[in-house]
Amino acid sequence: MNISAKILVGAGALLALGANAAAAQNRPTAQQENAMEKCYGVAKAGQNDCAAGPGTTCAGTSVRDYQGNAWKLVAKGTCATIQTPKGNGSLTPIPNR
Repeated sequence: MNISAKILVGAGALLALGANAAAAQNRPTAQQENAMEKCYGVAKAGQNDCAAGPGTTCAGTSVRDYQGNAWKLVAKGTCATIQTPKGNGSLTPIPNR
């Protein structure tokens, strides 16, 4: 392998390490996750964290605002106090919403 190829391989490895480090920084810690709870019916369309019903995959797939079967992570103990134009948030899926 010539010098140029070695430099390119090394640079690629450094870029991959940097991308992995950046992704790790964006992940919530276990303590942060324990301080959060799933709250159904509070996410705007396309802003849910997961669970958006049949025909969807996961995060960002809700098709309407405050969809009852799509949840967003919120601070523990605050879900039921979140008010939307369609009612309060819920710790369980909200049927027909």
